[in-house]
Amino acid sequence: MSTAGWHRQSVAERRAMLTEILAQVSSEALQGDSLEAVLKRIVDCLVARLPVTIASIILLNESQTHFVQEVWSGELDLELPAELPWPVELGAAGRCVRSGEAQLIADVRSDPDYVPGNSRVSSEYLVPIIHRGCLHGVLNLESTEARFFTREVRAAFDAIAVQIAGAVHLACVVRELEVANRKLQQLSMSDGLTGIANRRCFDERLAAEWSTHLRAKRPLALLLVDVDCFKLLNDARGHLHGDECLRDLADICTEAIGTKESLVARFGGEEFAVLLPGCDLRTARRVGEGLRQYIDEMELPHPTSTVSDHVTVSVGISAIKPRASQRCEVLIETADRALYQAKSRGRNRVVARSVPMQGVSR
Repeated sequence: MSTAGWHRQSVAERRAMLTEILAQVSSEALQGDSLEAVLKRIVDCLVARLPVTIASIILLNESQTHFVQEVWSGELDLELPAELPWPVELGAAGRCVRSGEAQLIADVRSDPDYVPGNSRVSSEYLVPIIHRGCLHGVLNLESTEARFFTREVRAAFDAIAVQIAGAVHLACVVRELEVANRKLQQLSMSDGLTGIANRRCFDERLAAEWSTHLRAKRPLALLLVDVDCFKLLNDARGHLHGDECLRDLADICTEAIGTKESLVARFGGEEFAVLLPGCDLRTARRVGEGLRQYIDEMELPHPTSTVSDHVTVSVGISAIKPRASQRCEVLIETADRALYQAKSRGRNRVVARSVPMQGVSR
């Protein structure tokens, strides 16, 4: 709205318009869009319906030392006091933050803190955006009309700043919930002892990779790695030592496999699973043998093992190009049978088996 159009309205019409704008801003503040989108619609509304040249919302960092983001609308380009982020020691907006109170500048040319943005601006009103005592930023409004920011108009902008504060707070809460949910999701997919993927994560990844490899007609391989004579180690050294051994082995497996596509997971007890996308049986056997040798060379002490004086592992391997007639569990079943053979043949060895060609009913 132009300045002339604003002054042509009666007092009642102006009050009605301010009430409508406040209701619109309140509605926008409750929208589920991104915070920047919500703030942009608010400043666009203020510029479209009121004789303000510039409307901007300038947000602070958590420590309230710097302005870090500005969302604005208007006809004129506003010169910032510095490249974002800029310290709250600068400008009238900074003064608003430092004082925690609204700032009315009736004549910008006479204000020592006003940063000249354009020659047409005559007056400015700045309102702190505060929610429950927490200062989030400043609502900044500039007008070419020196007499625009009357007491009634300022009261409306004060109320709008409260709505903006609610929108910012809501966005912060949503962001914190999203971060917390991601952490919970990560925890639900991680083994509490070793920090690597857990059985739930493995099962979900296996199902996903099975579907992907079925469509692409690519091979998928699995290694089941079992610590030899682990119960004897627990009995001799105690469960705390056994736990530390499992953590070391988890790190060793992750380091030895070391590809983004593969997954190392704790399968259960002293058993680990290594999923190898795009890997055939021959390549998987080479990987498994390399892992077995690597663990053997680490020489983690195991004084009560019947196999060696240090920790060894047995490895069962399976691989297949997934078929629609089979379920993904057949990969586990085949690797488990191979692991049983490796242990029955004396442990500290690798046995690889192809998945049977016959279909397994769903």
